[in-house]
Amino acid sequence: MSEEDYRIGLIHATVNSVQPILDAFQVHAPQVTLVNFMDESLIFELNETGTVTKNMARRLLNLVEKAVMSGVDGVLLTCSSFTPVVSEISHLFDVPMLSADVSMLEKAVDMGTRIGVIATVEAAGPTTTALLEKIASKRQKDVTFKTVIIPDAFKALQNGDRTKHDKLIHQKVQELANDCDVILFAQFSMARALETLDMTTTPPILTSPEISVKSIVAKISKKEIVI
Repeated sequence: MSEEDYRIGLIHATVNSVQPILDAFQVHAPQVTLVNFMDESLIFELNETGTVTKNMARRLLNLVEKAVMSGVDGVLLTCSSFTPVVSEISHLFDVPMLSADVSMLEKAVDMGTRIGVIATVEAAGPTTTALLEKIASKRQKDVTFKTVIIPDAFKALQNGDRTKHDKLIHQKVQELANDCDVILFAQFSMARALETLDMTTTPPILTSPEISVKSIVAKISKKEIVI
């Protein structure tokens, strides 16, 4: 099977993650066929509970199962808050599965020792930082983190106020700029803020859509080679 024939299932927990990943596929893998699966109630519940419950994990599992049953060659979860669930359920399926941010986090650890994390969903900040610490420990690298969470930015985006969303993120970027080697945006929905950001005075900023697209396509290709 060639890359042109790949079908990839996208699992969404918020509508705000949809357009950034569709745009990234259009630029970096336009030949891939995408199939979208969504349960937006997951992100609302996550904002209320602050943690991924067993019930939420089961609902994600059901979405992945629907994707796999539809005949996709790989599955990409687009909400970083649910990244820990991937390691718990990926062994249940025969197709490659990738979380929204792991490849980006690995790249961030490779790039520097002072990493800034900006999130707009409460649970995403601690989840991202914990994963970064795990990656750094595995690579025996001493890394420090500065994590900021901007729930008002997520609320603004939910209400259609992109300008406020971007402005709040830009403010935090400038606050972290002098103390970080690299800054990462914890969620797909934040990638849009780069379009309106003056990058001349900031360290490198990583977002997960572009990296995730390349990683899931490579993961599917590798599986084909192994088989």
